[in-house]
Amino acid sequence: MNLKTFSAESSPGPFLQVNEDAYDFDLINEVFLLLDGFGGSGVGDVCVTNLKQNIKSFYTKFCADPDATMPFFYSPKYLLEGNAIVNSLLHAHDQLYKDNLKKEFSTRAGASGIFMAKSESVLSIVSVGNCACYLYRKGRLEKVFIEDSFQFLTNNSYQNHLKTTPLSGFGLFPELDYQVREIRLFSGDKIVALSDGVYSRLSEDELKDVVTNPEIDGKAKIERMFSISNQKGNLDNQSCMILEF
Repeated sequence: MNLKTFSAESSPGPFLQVNEDAYDFDLINEVFLLLDGFGGSGVGDVCVTNLKQNIKSFYTKFCADPDATMPFFYSPKYLLEGNAIVNSLLHAHDQLYKDNLKKEFSTRAGASGIFMAKSESVLSIVSVGNCACYLYRKGRLEKVFIEDSFQFLTNNSYQNHLKTTPLSGFGLFPELDYQVREIRLFSGDKIVALSDGVYSRLSEDELKDVVTNPEIDGKAKIERMFSISNQKGNLDNQSCMILEF
């Protein structure tokens, strides 16, 4: 299953001067990353830059050597790519956590993220923290994961933007909490990854309307999401990635 279109944008948002969100991708190795850092100026933004580099570099080594030993994790449930992306995340987390231990608490960094690796017709997706991921297929929009945030503690949708604080993330605790899912792709599928500066202010109906709008391209769809969120009072950084198959 080929990737037909790919779109991604990241913005500091309407209020903040520093962007602690980021995205990255490698179309040759078909790996995609969306990150939402925290820690403040010169901390969270540096954190996500380092995480991007560490994760992509570690993952690429596995792609180049299919016989490489998995140093942190292995599950026969998942494809090589799924195992490789988990190992890449665990390696990056281990480095960040050790760096944080050397610092004062106020200068420590962390991040949430959505990480995807494609192999033929299967997309391996890993979620860490409070970023959101959706699958649109045949008229239906569904969450791939429930975000690991305070939203997890309640089904009440009132003021979602106040409940997106992450309960886990890179660099926070000795063990990295993550969720893994492998999705068999079909023609027409769309995968949407978002930081909380976007999804916390959008209803799923609004998200679906934008994603399925045939009159605008992927970049315009993302800009539309950002605009709706900002009109509803968003003050956070914003990132979105759309993969269309």
